[in-house]
Amino acid sequence: MDTVRPTAATQPQFVAFASGRLVATGPLEVVARAAKLATDAGEPRVVQVFDAKNSEPWDLDLSGTLEHVEHRYRFENPRLWPSAAEAGVGDESADSTVLRTARPGPGRPRLGVVAREVTLLPRHWAWLSEQPGGASAALRRLVDDARKSLAPKDALRRSQQSTYRFLLATLGDAPGFEEAMRALYAGDEAGFTTHSDRWPTDLRAHARHLAHAVFHPEGL
Repeated sequence: MDTVRPTAATQPQFVAFASGRLVATGPLEVVARAAKLATDAGEPRVVQVFDAKNSEPWDLDLSGTLEHVEHRYRFENPRLWPSAAEAGVGDESADSTVLRTARPGPGRPRLGVVAREVTLLPRHWAWLSEQPGGASAALRRLVDDARKSLAPKDALRRSQQSTYRFLLATLGDAPGFEEAMRALYAGDEAGFTTHSDRWPTDLRAHARHLAHAVFHPEGL
């Protein structure tokens, strides 16, 4: 079975700050190199690296030489490959969740099917069994419909969580943090801008970049 590797379009992006100063954005190899250089320069006390999309913090291993770090985090790093579920590849996991790949027929795309336990009341199963295609097909339709109808709310929630996660990790003790958080969840862009004015320039700029999607969800 061929290993599915990410393309340039799907390669994850990251952002790194050294003592509040932006040092790099881009693929993990690029960001790790910049973090290593900043650390070796002896200027910053802390280098923080975040996933640029969801603001999840990444704890990089910067030990060894610059070449060691570049090799450790270059594009082929297995941690960055798509999961089996994303790639549509069969896999057996330890938690008993089984990912199976449907056998493709003529002209039919390869589809991944995940088998998991679903607990419902008898009346739910009775209703599902009466639907076209049976219970599984009905559940898939219901989930797809819910994903479409709730997509704007889900995107807004993810943007709020990403902004909050970044700010808590970098500016949790900064003046105006609590007020800015209240403005973030209230959809008050003017208030967020006002309360973030005293933050370090690079952190403030990235925070406002993340928050833009919260205040302008039409672009999500």
